[in-house]
Amino acid sequence: MVSLSNQTSFSFYPNNLFVSDKTRLGIPGINFPRKIKVKVTCFAADQPRQQKQQKKKKSQSTNSDAESGVDPVGFLTKLGIADRIFAQFLRERHKALKDLKDELLKRHFDLRDLASGFELLGMHRHMEHRVDFMDWGPGARYGAIIGDFNGWSPTENSAREGLFGHDDFGYWFIILEDKLREGEEPEELYFQQYNYVDDYDKGDSGVTAEEVFQRANDEYWEPGEDRFIKNRYEVPAKLYEQLFGPNSPQTLEDLGEIPDAETRYKQYKEEHKNDPPSNLPPCDIIDDGRGKPYDIYNVVTSPEWTKKFYEKSPPIPYWLETRKGRKAWLEKYIPAVPHGSKYRLYFNTPDGPLERVPAWATYVQPEDEGKQAYAIHWEPSPESAYKWKHTKPDKPKSLRIYECHVGISGSEAKISSFKDFTKKVLPHVKRAGYNAIQLIGIPEHKDYYTVGYRVTNFFAVSSRYGTPDDFKRLVDEAHGLGLLVFLDIVHSYAAADQMVGLSLFDGSNDCYFHHGKRGHHKHWGTRMFKYGDLDVFHFLISNLNWWITEYQVDGYQFHSLASMIYTHNGFAPFNSGFDDYCNQYVDRDALMYLILANEILHDLHPDIITIAEDATYYPGLCEPVSQGGLGFDYYVNLSATEMWVSLLDSVPDSEWSMSKIVSALVANKEYADKMLSYAESHNQSISGGRSFAEILLGGVQNENKLLDRGVSLHKIIRLLTFTIGGRAYLNFMGNEFGHPERVEFPTQSNKFSFSLANRRWDLLESGIHHQLFSFDKDLMDLDKSKGILSRGLPSIHHVNDTNMVFDSFCLLFAYASIYKMNKRVWKMYLQLIVHHLQVISFSRGPFLFIFNFHPSNSYEKYGAGVEEAGEYTMILNSDEAKYGGQGLLKEDQYLQRSISKRIDGQRNCLEVFLPSRTAQVYKLTRILRI
Repeated sequence: MVSLSNQTSFSFYPNNLFVSDKTRLGIPGINFPRKIKVKVTCFAADQPRQQKQQKKKKSQSTNSDAESGVDPVGFLTKLGIADRIFAQFLRERHKALKDLKDELLKRHFDLRDLASGFELLGMHRHMEHRVDFMDWGPGARYGAIIGDFNGWSPTENSAREGLFGHDDFGYWFIILEDKLREGEEPEELYFQQYNYVDDYDKGDSGVTAEEVFQRANDEYWEPGEDRFIKNRYEVPAKLYEQLFGPNSPQTLEDLGEIPDAETRYKQYKEEHKNDPPSNLPPCDIIDDGRGKPYDIYNVVTSPEWTKKFYEKSPPIPYWLETRKGRKAWLEKYIPAVPHGSKYRLYFNTPDGPLERVPAWATYVQPEDEGKQAYAIHWEPSPESAYKWKHTKPDKPKSLRIYECHVGISGSEAKISSFKDFTKKVLPHVKRAGYNAIQLIGIPEHKDYYTVGYRVTNFFAVSSRYGTPDDFKRLVDEAHGLGLLVFLDIVHSYAAADQMVGLSLFDGSNDCYFHHGKRGHHKHWGTRMFKYGDLDVFHFLISNLNWWITEYQVDGYQFHSLASMIYTHNGFAPFNSGFDDYCNQYVDRDALMYLILANEILHDLHPDIITIAEDATYYPGLCEPVSQGGLGFDYYVNLSATEMWVSLLDSVPDSEWSMSKIVSALVANKEYADKMLSYAESHNQSISGGRSFAEILLGGVQNENKLLDRGVSLHKIIRLLTFTIGGRAYLNFMGNEFGHPERVEFPTQSNKFSFSLANRRWDLLESGIHHQLFSFDKDLMDLDKSKGILSRGLPSIHHVNDTNMVFDSFCLLFAYASIYKMNKRVWKMYLQLIVHHLQVISFSRGPFLFIFNFHPSNSYEKYGAGVEEAGEYTMILNSDEAKYGGQGLLKEDQYLQRSISKRIDGQRNCLEVFLPSRTAQVYKLTRILRI
């Protein structure tokens, strides 16, 4: 049996005509729809041909990858890793990624269109004096907008019946028409448009639409071309007459046998070969599918006419000339949804009616004091809307990131605002020497105590801090100060709230999230996204592009990737090598989402910076997508801060292992250049822990010895972490000056107190906190003025700790028993052993770094190896009095000349005075030629 399949589907999005103020496809204000293709296929006859095409396509795809430099296992080859199972996983993932792109591009014009859902979804003012609303709810049966503008009525502004209100993909489309003012007449033009920004537009000039269209016709159409536009039935009537003559049959029974198309065409051309030239399009269509089970249509035309057709632009400027201005709109209409209106989305589902905050809402008031959450329509007038003043800073070679939480950034016991942060914190960040800020908890979240990690509304700034324009001002002022702005973005899970969040959004349990146990985080009570769903994928990708497009942010730190990459959410042992990264617990859809997210973001915004926070260090995090990687620019070294906390909490100072410290700080050597390091982040201050200052300085202000220890370790820990890592460093707000208190958000357990939900900026004025801040400021200046972080990876000369001392003693006793060394030789070896206790030394470009972590041992002439012979000047000394140190070094000890003595594999060395618990940084200032 042979069957014909006419595969068509209808959708408002993305196959629609949308008018906006933005430029698309080179035409201001117009987005043209894709052509709807109707495919007619004869399956029985076409199957062998399809199989051949698939084989050919697969071969071409493989060749195309090779030609474009794409290698799904490229980074494994580069690193010399031979793991057959993981390599096969990468190849299969690459193939699945290509198939995913094909599926996405069937529904979207291109990848930019895929990442721009916010241009259509949500609530937008349309040029034709109305407001359009669109949202996704495939499980609902009825959709409407309810708000204070319609008395919260579920029937006044509802989606129309059929495909014009609810398409095949589950998108609901609702039109809210502006209301005519009393005494005003309806528009003469059905498609009359308005410019809502300018008071006056071309349409206000008094020229009628008929005159504008007449000018357009006169310019566009050549003589005779518009003949059949004015007389639509002339063409079919003439064709019918040409086919069957002037006295043509009127019924099917009267028709005789009709010659084939080619015969009719040749006959027609013969009869009209002597006709005079015409301006009409010379387009003839011939059915050339004789003897085949499908039709092939050939269009015959002239090259001259084809060229003329493609060179001619449509008369769109004339159409835009009919637009009227904002003043004319306000005089004639009352806005359907005024600025500041409250609204919700009303769904009727199989389980009954639901009211939801729209998923694409850009300003939301969460539940407060028992009141139900609602969205707020944000459409300020042109004179009050925020206007950008500054351009984005250039992408730096290295990052010095200041991590912030707006709500706790003030000194008072209350939630701070965007305005307060802009006025008080941004100047401090600039003065401290950082070149970027990273903001936590910016997307809307219902519960303040969650720090912003349980997001409820992904496109809305948190209303507790201010308005969308307040946040724009914050970003703009940061750019004006030369600071990049990053967001800590949470796409690994979402809040489980229903009334304000996405959980059970349309009444079904698997709208945005997985069904059953997989849809819930195993430990945190949050919902897990269904990354393999095309509409969820579209939602998340658009969300990333939204914050960049609307708020001009410069990058993202992707929070807790382990929660999304693995179905066990990262709470499982990793002891099986590469098998742990490709077994049945790996969510391949989540990996493909991250890959495409990086690919699309870097394609649309070449200067964007993406940072991966993954406790499992998934292979290829920072490798290019073309080489089988995930495409991130940096990854966070999470093991460093865990190591420091463990040492400070439970290991005596004299037992600290220098080799373990260096191993944790350098981490993955292959990607050390891509590493973002930090000694402590918000986790130590917020997530139930204690900051370093609280551990080191808490309760020791009156004990000089303990205070000296705390201040000294606070400085050298930060200096080592900053200088031995990659090209990026992060510090949490307040830790740079040793904030003495942890952060505790208001909860029921502390009677909703704000006493610890702030920062003590007053401590910067004097005392040890001022001294710690001075040190951190000069630490940042090492990179700001001297480019420490961007000078390549450090060359570690020696790492000496207690284990090495034990080995040396064993060796020493062995030699003493054999050679019966005298006391002088014994003393020399003993000094050598003690000499190397708990010291780290390394170089980075022309800079030498020396750290002595020993709690009591100081060294008069410590030998540190250097390659270049010359003069070295100390540019930073953690023991200076202005930094809270003892100031043991004299001025003449700041300049050192190298000695021709091989130490640590280097040809020369410096002999420096190295007090206990101090660090020194030297710079080669003069090279000596020997």
